[in-house]
Order: sequence, then C-alpha cells, then structure tokens
Amino acid sequence: MSYLILSIIILLIGILGITLNRSNLIIMLMCVELVLLASTVLLLFESRVLYTLFGQIFAIMILTVAAAESAIGLAIMVNYYRLRGTIAVRASNLLRG
Repeated sequence: MSYLILSIIILLIGILGITLNRSNLIIMLMCVELVLLASTVLLLFESRVLYTLFGQIFAIMILTVAAAESAIGLAIMVNYYRLRGTIAVRASNLLRG
C-alpha cells in the first residue's frame, strides 16, 4: 500500500511542478520525468500485487522511453540555448510558425 501512496505523491509533485513552473524548460522536463516515474512505480506495484510480469515489462519500457525523451529534450534545449542564449519559456514562442 505504501507504493501506491508514494506513486500518488510523486505524480502530484510532477503535475504541480508542470502547472506552477512555466518559466524554465529544464524544470518542466524534470517534472514530466517525475510523472513517468510515478507511473512506473504504480506499474511495479500492480505487478507485485497481481503476481504478473506485465507491470515489470511495461515499467522497463517506460523507463527506456523516458531516458530517450530526456536525452532528446536536453539536446534540443542545449541547441536552443546556443541559438537564443536563454531557455525561458517566454522566449520559446519564437518557434511558432
């Protein structure tokens, strides 16, 4: 039961971080990673309760996708910082076409 509470707390921290912080893209990316981590913990809890491996398999897949997403997102932010000199969300509206 403690895994379920931990997952909900991590999910709420991630969602609050996304909604309250609209100024820094790196912090927003970290909060998205927290949401993915919460879903991973929830799947591992489900796998343990139901005695199946499906939750563990999906958790590994989510961790793989999260690692790729953070690497690509960070690379895009580094290139954007080199181009514009800032990674503020307000400055990123220049990307609109």
